[in-house]
Amino acid sequence: MSDYFTIAGLAVIMTLTLILPFSVKKVEEELEAFLLIMGLSSVTISGLWSAALIEDAFREPVKITAAVLILGFAFRAARPWFGQCMNGLIKKLGLRWTLFALIAFLGLGSSLMTAVISALALAEMISLLKLDRASEIRIVVYACYAIGLGAALTPIGEPLGAIAVSKLKAPPHNAGFFYLLEQIGAWVVPGVLFTAFWGTRGLRAAGHSLAGLTEDSKETGGDIAGRSAKVYIFVMALIFLGAGLTPLAERFVPQMPAWGLYWANSISAVLDNATLAAAELVPIMTDRQVKFVLMGLLISGGMLIPGNIPNIISASKLGIKSGEWARAALPYGSALMAVYFVLMTILVK
Repeated sequence: MSDYFTIAGLAVIMTLTLILPFSVKKVEEELEAFLLIMGLSSVTISGLWSAALIEDAFREPVKITAAVLILGFAFRAARPWFGQCMNGLIKKLGLRWTLFALIAFLGLGSSLMTAVISALALAEMISLLKLDRASEIRIVVYACYAIGLGAALTPIGEPLGAIAVSKLKAPPHNAGFFYLLEQIGAWVVPGVLFTAFWGTRGLRAAGHSLAGLTEDSKETGGDIAGRSAKVYIFVMALIFLGAGLTPLAERFVPQMPAWGLYWANSISAVLDNATLAAAELVPIMTDRQVKFVLMGLLISGGMLIPGNIPNIISASKLGIKSGEWARAALPYGSALMAVYFVLMTILVK
């Protein structure tokens, strides 16, 4: 009976975590605090409090938080040279290949310089362009797809990577720093390069345009420190949430086929994919299940603004509306989901 109430309580926590951030504006605005409350509640309901869990929750966010803080200040200092470098590249390579190179760099480089910093660099880059609004939105959407994919290759790239490594560090996976690269690198890298190629097709400079995107404001030291603190709390909350929801995940997730996990994670379009990773990943999963879970989360996470961190940052700083994002992102994301599903079904054993 107690097990029944535990599963029922965790199911309520999971439902609230899936629905409220998307439907209640106040929860969306205070997402870190909300997830921390849900995480603490889930651990309490599961009865899984331990000194080791508390230590993990305080220690695991340190790397990604330090990266966000240090690189945030470094990037702000380098901004005066960014525009000069970009203009020089456009003169040498042309607009399309410059953007292809930058999107590929931000996508693959996000695994080390974090998705947050890559998204901030993207906002700066877009503010320098002189294209029509629709073209610039398309570039932002495809770049965020690339960043969202590439950042998952290391545990410091984005919270999803940190959570995945934390949840799978026990046997039989023994996840370490290069675990994600080994598991999904062969799928992510071609996806980043193809996304950069496809997203920059047909672009032409349009002279000075008043309808393009611009940043809402410049970064201050307080902004950088505040964002770093939010990242720390966000990752801590997901560690608690992932640990607390483990009984629910162990009961249902391993029984699902890999293809079912893949398509079920389409919900990542409306909920940050790190939250779902925290709820779903458990050590008893097979490598095949892990691959399908991660790729389903990463691809669908680009479809709508709430899906991942680079989407949220870019849309907020550049004033992109939800409808504008969806029109640019959903067709590509749906096609990418289908193509990856077919290829992975055939090739992943």
